[in-house]
Amino acid sequence: MTQATSSSREHFGSRIGFVLAAAGAAVGLGNIWGFPTQAASNGGGAFLLVYLIMILIVAFPMLVVEMAIGRYGQANPVDSMRSLTNHPAGKNLGGLVGWIGLSVPCAVLAFYSIVGGWLICFLLGAVTDIFGFDTATAWFKGFSVERNLFGTLIFYVLTILIVQGGVKQGIEKWSTRLMPALFVLFGLLFVYIMTQAGAMEGLKHYLVPDFEKVLDRKLILAAMGQGFFSLTIGGCSMLIYGSYLSKKENLPKMAMNVTLVDTAVAFIAGLVVMPAMFVAMQKGVQIYAEDGSLLSSDTLVFTVLPLMFDSLGVLGQVFAAIFFLLLTIAALTSSISMLECPVSLVGERLGTKRGPTSWVLGGLIALFSAVIVFNFAQMFGFVAMVATQYLQPMAALLFCLFGGWVWNRHSKVKELEQGYPEFTQGWFGKLWPVYVKFVCPILVATVIWASFG
Repeated sequence: MTQATSSSREHFGSRIGFVLAAAGAAVGLGNIWGFPTQAASNGGGAFLLVYLIMILIVAFPMLVVEMAIGRYGQANPVDSMRSLTNHPAGKNLGGLVGWIGLSVPCAVLAFYSIVGGWLICFLLGAVTDIFGFDTATAWFKGFSVERNLFGTLIFYVLTILIVQGGVKQGIEKWSTRLMPALFVLFGLLFVYIMTQAGAMEGLKHYLVPDFEKVLDRKLILAAMGQGFFSLTIGGCSMLIYGSYLSKKENLPKMAMNVTLVDTAVAFIAGLVVMPAMFVAMQKGVQIYAEDGSLLSSDTLVFTVLPLMFDSLGVLGQVFAAIFFLLLTIAALTSSISMLECPVSLVGERLGTKRGPTSWVLGGLIALFSAVIVFNFAQMFGFVAMVATQYLQPMAALLFCLFGGWVWNRHSKVKELEQGYPEFTQGWFGKLWPVYVKFVCPILVATVIWASFG
C-alpha cells in the first residue's frame, strides 16, 4: 500500500517509462481519431502548422504546471491541490478544485470505454472476417446493445488488470510495451497506404499548408482546443503521473519529452488517416460534402476507413485488424491513467489495497457506462459533451489559476529547481511563472469561450 509520503511512494522506474506512460495517457483517440479529423475539416497543412505552434505556447506550459503540482504534492489530485497553500480556506478551495479535477477522468472514462469497446469489437470483427466467420463478423461490426456492452466490459477488464499492477509493474510495464507497438503498427500502415492510388494527394493536402488559411479564427481556435485536449490538460492524468515522478528528474525536460511523443503520434496519425481518406475517395467513398465540410466526422474511423480496407481484399482485412489493434492500444494507454486517478485517491485516503480498489472503482464506473449503453441515444453525446467541453476545460482553468496565483512563486520555482538547479537562469525559467499566472488563464478561457461559441 502506497502512503502519500514521498519516502514510500511508488515512483516510475525509468525516464523512458515515465515519458511513455505519460505520453500514453495523452495519446488517445483524440490524437488518432480527433486530430486527423480536425485537420481534414480545417485545411490540412494549415491546421497542422497552427496546431504545432499552439502545443508549444498553450499546452506545454500548462503541462509543466500540472506535473509540478503533482510532484510537489506527492499525492492524489485532491491532496496535491490542498498542499499548495497553508491557508485553511485555500486548502478547502484547493480540495474542491481537486474533486472537480477528479470528476474529469471518471466522466471521460464512462463514455471513452464504450468507444474502446467498439474498437475491440471491430478488431475481433476484422479477425473473424479473415477466417470467414460471417455471422460473427456481422455481430461484431453491427451496432447492438449486447455488442456494445460486451466490448465495454472487455475494455474495462483490460484497464483494471493493468492498473491493479501498480505504477511500475502495471502502468509503466505496459506503457513501455504498448507505445512502441503503436509506432511500429503506424509505420506498417503508412507504408501500405502510400502504395495505394490517391494516397500521395492526401499526403500533400496534409503536409503543404495553405498560408491563406493560417490566420483563420475558426482554425486557430480549433487548433488550440485540439492541442489542449491532446495533452489531456485538466484531465488529472498528468498531475497523478507527476506525483510518481522522482524529485531528481528535470521536470520541464520530461514535460517536453511527453509533449514531443504525444505530438509525434498525432502527426503520424495524420500521415496515415489523411492519405487513407483520399484513397477511399479514389474508391468512390464520399468523404466531403458539397460545401467542402467533412461528412460523418465523428464516425470517420468506423465508417470511411473500414470501407477502404474492405475494398483491398484479404490484405486489407489484415490491415484493418492492425488498425483497430492500434486504436485499442491508444485507448488503453489513456484509460489506465483515468482509472489511476480515483484509485490513488481511495488507496491513499483509506489505506486500501490496490487490487480490490481497482476492481471496485472500475466496476462502479463500468456500471455508469452500462447505463449509457442502454440509453445510448439520450446519454452518450450528452456525457461526452459535459466531460470534454465543460468539465475538462473548467478543471484546467482552475488548475491554472491555482498553480499561477495560489501556489506562491518561491515554492513553485523551488519545486522546478529540484532536478534542474539552473531553472531560473534560462529564459524559460524567467518567463514561465509570469506566463502561467497571466497568459495561460486567458488562453484556457479562450478555449472555453470557443466551445460555447
